Amino acid sequence: MRVVMFSLCVSLFAIAGWSPMALAASVDKSPSKALVIAHRGASGYLPEHSLAAKALAYGMGADYIEQDIVMSKDDALLVLHDPFLDRVTNVAEVFPGRARSDGRYYAIDFTLAEIKKLAMTEIFGKKDGKAVQRYPNRFPMGSSSFQVSTLSEELELIQGLNKSTGKNIGIYPEIKAPALHRAAGKDISVAVLKELKKYGYVNQADKVFLQCFDANELERIDRELMPGLEMNLKLVQLIAMTSWGEGMSQNALGLEIEPYNYDWMMAPGAAKKIAAYAEGIGPWFPMLLDRESGKANHMVSEAHAAGLQVHPYTFRADEGQVPKQFKSFEEFVAYFIGQVKVDGVFTDFPDRARAARDQLLPQ
Repeated sequence: MRVVMFSLCVSLFAIAGWSPMALAASVDKSPSKALVIAHRGASGYLPEHSLAAKALAYGMGADYIEQDIVMSKDDALLVLHDPFLDRVTNVAEVFPGRARSDGRYYAIDFTLAEIKKLAMTEIFGKKDGKAVQRYPNRFPMGSSSFQVSTLSEELELIQGLNKSTGKNIGIYPEIKAPALHRAAGKDISVAVLKELKKYGYVNQADKVFLQCFDANELERIDRELMPGLEMNLKLVQLIAMTSWGEGMSQNALGLEIEPYNYDWMMAPGAAKKIAAYAEGIGPWFPMLLDRESGKANHMVSEAHAAGLQVHPYTFRADEGQVPKQFKSFEEFVAYFIGQVKVDGVFTDFPDRARAARDQLLPQ
Protein backbone atom coordinates (compact mmCIF):
# COMPACT_ATOMS: atom_id res chain seq x y z
CA MET A 1 0.00 0.00 0.00
CA ARG A 2 2.88 2.38 0.81
CA VAL A 3 4.28 1.92 -2.70
CA VAL A 4 0.89 2.66 -4.24
CA MET A 5 0.46 5.82 -2.15
CA PHE A 6 3.94 7.09 -2.92
CA SER A 7 3.44 6.45 -6.64
CA LEU A 8 0.26 8.49 -6.40
CA CYS A 9 2.19 11.36 -4.82
CA VAL A 10 4.80 11.31 -7.59
CA SER A 11 2.05 11.39 -10.19
CA LEU A 12 0.43 14.34 -8.45
CA PHE A 13 3.72 16.24 -8.47
CA ALA A 14 3.96 15.67 -12.22
CA ILE A 15 0.37 16.80 -12.80
CA ALA A 16 1.03 19.96 -10.82
CA GLY A 17 4.05 20.71 -12.99
CA TRP A 18 6.72 20.01 -10.38
CA SER A 19 9.74 17.98 -11.40
CA PRO A 20 11.93 16.18 -8.82
CA MET A 21 14.75 18.68 -9.49
CA ALA A 22 12.39 21.62 -9.04
CA LEU A 23 11.10 20.15 -5.78
CA ALA A 24 14.61 19.74 -4.42
CA ALA A 25 15.53 23.25 -5.47
CA SER A 26 12.45 24.68 -3.77
CA VAL A 27 13.46 23.07 -0.47
CA ASP A 28 17.06 24.23 -0.82
CA LYS A 29 16.11 27.88 -0.76
CA SER A 30 13.91 27.67 2.33
CA PRO A 31 15.06 30.23 4.93
CA SER A 32 15.23 29.27 8.56
CA LYS A 33 12.85 31.84 10.04
CA ALA A 34 9.03 31.96 10.00
CA LEU A 35 8.42 28.22 9.73
CA VAL A 36 5.83 26.85 7.32
CA ILE A 37 4.12 23.98 9.12
CA ALA A 38 2.00 21.70 6.96
CA HIS A 39 -1.24 21.31 8.91
CA ARG A 40 -2.18 17.62 8.58
CA GLY A 41 -0.01 17.66 5.44
CA ALA A 42 -0.97 19.51 2.27
CA SER A 43 -4.58 19.08 3.39
CA GLY A 44 -5.84 21.85 1.12
CA TYR A 45 -5.13 19.52 -1.81
CA LEU A 46 -5.40 15.92 -0.55
CA PRO A 47 -7.28 14.20 2.29
CA GLU A 48 -5.86 15.28 5.63
CA HIS A 49 -3.26 13.02 7.24
CA SER A 50 -3.06 10.71 4.23
CA LEU A 51 0.50 9.72 3.34
CA ALA A 52 -0.11 11.35 -0.03
CA ALA A 53 -0.85 14.68 1.67
CA LYS A 54 2.37 14.39 3.67
CA ALA A 55 4.49 13.61 0.61
CA LEU A 56 2.95 16.52 -1.26
CA ALA A 57 3.64 18.86 1.67
CA TYR A 58 7.24 17.67 1.66
CA GLY A 59 7.53 18.41 -2.04
CA MET A 60 6.01 21.85 -1.55
CA GLY A 61 8.84 22.76 0.81
CA ALA A 62 7.15 22.74 4.20
CA ASP A 63 9.63 23.14 7.06
CA TYR A 64 7.64 20.85 9.37
CA ILE A 65 4.83 18.36 8.80
CA GLU A 66 2.16 17.74 11.44
CA GLN A 67 0.96 14.39 12.84
CA ASP A 68 -2.10 14.19 15.13
CA ILE A 69 -1.90 10.95 17.10
CA VAL A 70 -4.53 8.69 18.67
CA MET A 71 -4.46 5.01 19.66
CA SER A 72 -6.30 1.95 18.40
CA LYS A 73 -7.81 -0.80 20.54
CA ASP A 74 -4.61 -2.83 20.16
CA ASP A 75 -2.33 0.13 20.99
CA ALA A 76 -1.26 1.12 17.46
CA LEU A 77 -0.41 4.81 17.12
CA LEU A 78 -2.66 6.23 14.40
CA VAL A 79 -2.36 9.53 12.57
CA LEU A 80 -5.85 11.04 12.86
CA HIS A 81 -6.98 14.54 13.74
CA ASP A 82 -9.21 13.39 16.57
CA PRO A 83 -10.29 10.14 18.26
CA PHE A 84 -13.14 9.59 15.77
CA LEU A 85 -13.13 7.63 12.53
CA ASP A 86 -16.50 8.78 11.19
CA ARG A 87 -15.45 12.22 9.92
CA VAL A 88 -12.82 10.97 7.44
CA THR A 89 -13.58 7.29 6.71
CA ASN A 90 -16.40 4.97 5.63
CA VAL A 91 -16.44 3.23 9.02
CA ALA A 92 -20.25 3.48 9.32
CA GLU A 93 -20.59 1.44 6.12
CA VAL A 94 -17.93 -1.15 6.87
CA PHE A 95 -18.74 -1.60 10.57
CA PRO A 96 -22.41 -0.65 11.08
CA GLY A 97 -23.56 -0.87 14.66
CA ARG A 98 -20.11 -0.17 16.16
CA ALA A 99 -20.84 3.43 17.14
CA ARG A 100 -21.01 4.41 20.80
CA SER A 101 -24.15 5.85 22.40
CA ASP A 102 -23.20 9.34 21.17
CA GLY A 103 -23.29 8.11 17.57
CA ARG A 104 -19.52 8.45 17.07
CA TYR A 105 -17.07 5.75 15.98
CA TYR A 106 -14.02 5.89 18.24
CA ALA A 107 -10.67 4.73 16.87
CA ILE A 108 -9.88 3.28 20.28
CA ASP A 109 -12.70 0.73 19.79
CA PHE A 110 -11.15 -0.74 16.63
CA THR A 111 -8.01 -2.78 15.98
CA LEU A 112 -5.41 -1.63 13.48
CA ALA A 113 -6.39 -4.48 11.15
CA GLU A 114 -9.99 -3.26 11.19
CA ILE A 115 -8.99 0.36 10.61
CA LYS A 116 -6.83 -0.64 7.64
CA LYS A 117 -9.99 -1.96 5.96
CA LEU A 118 -11.42 1.57 5.83
CA ALA A 119 -11.15 4.06 3.00
CA MET A 120 -10.00 7.51 4.09
CA THR A 121 -11.61 10.45 2.36
CA GLU A 122 -11.83 14.24 2.49
CA ILE A 123 -13.25 15.57 5.77
CA PHE A 124 -17.04 15.60 5.84
CA GLY A 125 -20.03 16.24 8.07
CA LYS A 126 -23.72 15.39 7.95
CA LYS A 127 -26.56 17.50 6.52
CA ASP A 128 -30.08 16.14 6.24
CA GLY A 129 -28.66 12.70 6.90
CA LYS A 130 -26.21 12.88 4.00
CA ALA A 131 -22.42 13.21 3.98
CA VAL A 132 -21.38 16.73 2.97
CA GLN A 133 -17.77 17.69 2.26
CA ARG A 134 -16.62 20.44 4.63
CA TYR A 135 -14.51 22.23 2.00
CA PRO A 136 -16.34 21.68 -1.31
CA ASN A 137 -13.47 22.77 -3.58
CA ARG A 138 -10.91 20.34 -2.16
CA PHE A 139 -10.10 16.80 -3.30
CA PRO A 140 -13.43 15.07 -4.07
CA MET A 141 -14.92 12.66 -1.56
CA GLY A 142 -15.36 8.99 -2.35
CA SER A 143 -11.88 7.90 -3.42
CA SER A 144 -10.69 4.52 -2.13
CA SER A 145 -7.02 5.36 -2.72
CA PHE A 146 -6.28 6.53 0.82
CA GLN A 147 -6.23 4.90 4.24
CA VAL A 148 -5.40 5.74 7.84
CA SER A 149 -1.66 5.49 8.46
CA THR A 150 0.34 4.72 11.57
CA LEU A 151 2.90 7.05 13.10
CA SER A 152 5.69 4.67 12.17
CA GLU A 153 4.59 4.59 8.52
CA GLU A 154 4.62 8.38 8.37
CA LEU A 155 7.97 8.76 10.12
CA GLU A 156 9.50 6.26 7.71
CA LEU A 157 8.10 8.24 4.77
CA ILE A 158 9.50 11.57 6.00
CA GLN A 159 12.84 10.14 7.07
CA GLY A 160 13.11 8.26 3.79
CA LEU A 161 12.51 11.48 1.87
CA ASN A 162 15.05 13.26 4.05
CA LYS A 163 17.62 10.64 3.09
CA SER A 164 16.82 10.62 -0.62
CA THR A 165 16.71 14.41 -0.96
CA GLY A 166 19.43 15.31 1.54
CA LYS A 167 17.01 17.61 3.35
CA ASN A 168 15.98 17.60 7.00
CA ILE A 169 12.27 18.35 7.13
CA GLY A 170 10.91 18.23 10.66
CA ILE A 171 7.89 16.61 12.29
CA TYR A 172 5.28 18.23 14.51
CA PRO A 173 3.31 15.50 16.34
CA GLU A 174 0.34 16.24 18.58
CA ILE A 175 -0.78 13.98 21.41
CA LYS A 176 -4.58 13.92 21.19
CA ALA A 177 -7.00 13.47 24.09
CA PRO A 178 -4.63 12.00 26.72
CA ALA A 179 -7.42 11.96 29.33
CA LEU A 180 -9.68 9.93 27.03
CA HIS A 181 -6.91 7.41 26.45
CA ARG A 182 -6.05 7.29 30.14
CA ALA A 183 -9.67 6.52 30.99
CA ALA A 184 -9.36 3.51 28.65
CA GLY A 185 -6.18 2.36 30.39
CA LYS A 186 -3.78 3.67 27.74
CA ASP A 187 -0.87 6.04 28.35
CA ILE A 188 -0.62 7.62 24.92
CA SER A 189 2.11 10.05 25.96
CA VAL A 190 4.51 7.29 26.97
CA ALA A 191 3.73 5.38 23.77
CA VAL A 192 4.36 8.44 21.56
CA LEU A 193 7.60 9.34 23.32
CA LYS A 194 8.93 5.79 22.98
CA GLU A 195 8.06 5.77 19.26
CA LEU A 196 9.78 9.11 18.70
CA LYS A 197 12.86 7.91 20.54
CA LYS A 198 12.88 4.73 18.45
CA TYR A 199 13.13 6.88 15.31
CA GLY A 200 15.90 9.08 16.72
CA TYR A 201 13.97 12.10 17.99
CA VAL A 202 15.54 12.57 21.41
CA ASN A 203 16.61 16.14 22.15
CA GLN A 204 15.98 19.78 21.27
CA ALA A 205 18.51 19.73 18.46
CA ASP A 206 16.30 17.26 16.59
CA LYS A 207 13.73 18.54 14.09
CA VAL A 208 10.65 17.92 16.19
CA PHE A 209 8.10 19.91 18.16
CA LEU A 210 5.73 17.90 20.38
CA GLN A 211 2.40 19.61 21.02
CA CYS A 212 -0.70 19.05 23.12
CA PHE A 213 -3.77 21.00 24.27
CA ASP A 214 -3.63 19.38 27.72
CA ALA A 215 -1.42 21.60 29.90
CA ASN A 216 -1.32 19.12 32.76
CA GLU A 217 -0.12 16.42 30.39
CA LEU A 218 2.58 18.67 28.89
CA GLU A 219 3.89 19.40 32.38
CA ARG A 220 3.93 15.67 33.10
CA ILE A 221 5.83 15.03 29.86
CA ASP A 222 8.35 17.74 30.69
CA ARG A 223 8.93 16.95 34.35
CA GLU A 224 8.36 13.21 34.56
CA LEU A 225 8.17 11.27 31.32
CA MET A 226 10.98 12.78 29.25
CA PRO A 227 13.54 12.71 32.11
CA GLY A 228 12.64 9.07 32.72
CA LEU A 229 13.23 8.25 29.06
CA GLU A 230 16.35 10.43 28.80
CA MET A 231 14.65 12.71 26.29
CA ASN A 232 14.38 16.50 26.01
CA LEU A 233 12.16 17.52 23.11
CA LYS A 234 10.78 20.97 22.34
CA LEU A 235 7.22 21.15 23.71
CA VAL A 236 4.41 23.41 22.47
CA GLN A 237 1.34 24.38 24.46
CA LEU A 238 -1.67 24.51 22.16
CA ILE A 239 -4.27 27.10 23.15
CA ALA A 240 -8.00 26.77 22.45
CA MET A 241 -11.08 28.76 23.36
CA THR A 242 -12.45 27.23 26.54
CA SER A 243 -15.91 27.01 24.94
CA TRP A 244 -14.61 24.52 22.34
CA GLY A 245 -14.11 21.80 24.95
CA GLU A 246 -10.89 20.92 23.12
CA GLY A 247 -8.73 20.03 26.10
CA MET A 248 -10.01 17.59 28.67
CA SER A 249 -8.36 16.69 31.97
CA GLN A 250 -9.05 14.53 34.98
CA ASN A 251 -10.15 16.43 38.05
CA ALA A 252 -8.05 16.55 41.20
CA LEU A 253 -9.42 13.22 42.45
CA GLY A 254 -9.04 11.55 39.05
CA LEU A 255 -12.64 10.39 39.14
CA GLU A 256 -14.01 12.02 36.00
CA ILE A 257 -13.03 13.98 32.91
CA GLU A 258 -13.83 17.68 32.80
CA PRO A 259 -13.19 20.56 30.36
CA TYR A 260 -9.98 22.53 30.71
CA ASN A 261 -10.15 26.31 31.14
CA TYR A 262 -7.72 28.07 28.78
CA ASP A 263 -8.59 31.63 29.72
CA TRP A 264 -5.46 32.11 31.82
CA MET A 265 -3.19 31.36 28.84
CA MET A 266 -4.37 34.49 27.03
CA ALA A 267 -4.00 36.83 30.01
CA PRO A 268 -0.95 39.07 30.52
CA GLY A 269 1.82 37.22 32.34
CA ALA A 270 0.81 33.76 31.11
CA ALA A 271 3.88 33.31 28.89
CA LYS A 272 6.23 33.07 31.87
CA LYS A 273 4.13 30.29 33.39
CA ILE A 274 4.03 28.35 30.13
CA ALA A 275 7.78 28.80 29.61
CA ALA A 276 8.35 26.79 32.79
CA TYR A 277 7.42 23.61 30.90
CA ALA A 278 7.29 24.42 27.16
CA GLU A 279 9.30 26.03 24.38
CA GLY A 280 6.41 27.41 22.37
CA ILE A 281 2.72 28.18 22.14
CA GLY A 282 0.23 27.29 19.41
CA PRO A 283 -2.73 29.70 19.62
CA TRP A 284 -5.69 30.16 17.29
CA PHE A 285 -4.57 33.08 15.12
CA PRO A 286 -7.35 35.56 16.20
CA MET A 287 -6.08 35.27 19.78
CA LEU A 288 -3.00 37.25 18.76
CA LEU A 289 -4.88 40.33 17.59
CA ASP A 290 -6.44 43.22 19.48
CA ARG A 291 -10.18 43.17 18.80
CA GLU A 292 -10.41 46.93 18.33
CA SER A 293 -7.32 47.76 16.26
CA GLY A 294 -6.65 44.41 14.58
CA LYS A 295 -2.98 44.82 15.47
CA ALA A 296 -0.86 42.46 17.54
CA ASN A 297 -1.79 42.28 21.20
CA HIS A 298 0.50 41.41 24.12
CA MET A 299 0.74 37.66 23.46
CA VAL A 300 3.55 37.49 20.88
CA SER A 301 5.83 40.05 22.53
CA GLU A 302 5.37 38.43 25.95
CA ALA A 303 5.99 34.98 24.51
CA HIS A 304 9.21 36.12 22.87
CA ALA A 305 10.33 37.84 26.07
CA ALA A 306 9.80 34.52 27.88
CA GLY A 307 11.80 32.62 25.24
CA LEU A 308 8.77 30.99 23.61
CA GLN A 309 8.15 30.52 19.90
CA VAL A 310 4.68 31.33 18.55
CA HIS A 311 3.10 29.05 15.90
CA PRO A 312 -0.58 29.99 15.32
CA TYR A 313 -3.19 27.87 13.51
CA THR A 314 -4.82 27.49 10.94
CA PHE A 315 -4.19 29.49 7.74
CA ARG A 316 -6.59 28.33 5.03
CA ALA A 317 -7.23 29.70 1.55
CA ASP A 318 -10.71 28.21 1.14
CA GLU A 319 -13.72 30.45 0.56
CA GLY A 320 -14.71 32.19 3.79
CA GLN A 321 -11.50 31.19 5.60
CA VAL A 322 -9.47 34.35 4.91
CA PRO A 323 -10.46 37.19 7.28
CA LYS A 324 -12.26 39.99 5.47
CA GLN A 325 -9.60 42.59 6.24
CA PHE A 326 -7.16 40.81 3.93
CA LYS A 327 -7.38 40.92 0.13
CA SER A 328 -5.81 37.47 -0.30
CA PHE A 329 -4.53 34.42 1.51
CA GLU A 330 -0.98 35.58 0.82
CA GLU A 331 -1.65 38.96 2.44
CA PHE A 332 -3.19 37.13 5.42
CA VAL A 333 -0.06 35.04 5.94
CA ALA A 334 2.31 37.93 5.26
CA TYR A 335 0.60 40.11 7.88
CA PHE A 336 1.08 37.58 10.64
CA ILE A 337 4.69 36.92 9.70
CA GLY A 338 5.71 40.50 8.93
CA GLN A 339 3.59 42.50 11.37
CA VAL A 340 2.45 40.22 14.18
CA LYS A 341 5.94 38.63 14.14
CA VAL A 342 4.96 35.00 14.61
CA ASP A 343 7.67 32.35 14.32
CA GLY A 344 5.70 30.01 12.10
CA VAL A 345 2.25 29.29 10.69
CA PHE A 346 0.15 26.14 10.51
CA THR A 347 -1.39 25.98 7.05
CA ASP A 348 -3.36 23.65 4.81
CA PHE A 349 -1.65 25.29 1.81
CA PRO A 350 2.13 25.04 2.43
CA ASP A 351 3.08 26.07 -1.10
CA ARG A 352 1.16 29.33 -0.96
CA ALA A 353 2.19 30.10 2.61
CA ARG A 354 5.81 29.53 1.72
CA ALA A 355 5.52 31.85 -1.29
CA ALA A 356 4.02 34.55 0.93
CA ARG A 357 6.76 34.05 3.54
CA ASP A 358 9.57 34.13 1.00
CA GLN A 359 8.31 37.38 -0.50
CA LEU A 360 9.00 39.09 2.82
CA LEU A 361 12.62 37.97 3.07
CA PRO A 362 15.59 39.95 1.74
CA GLN A 363 16.66 38.79 -1.70
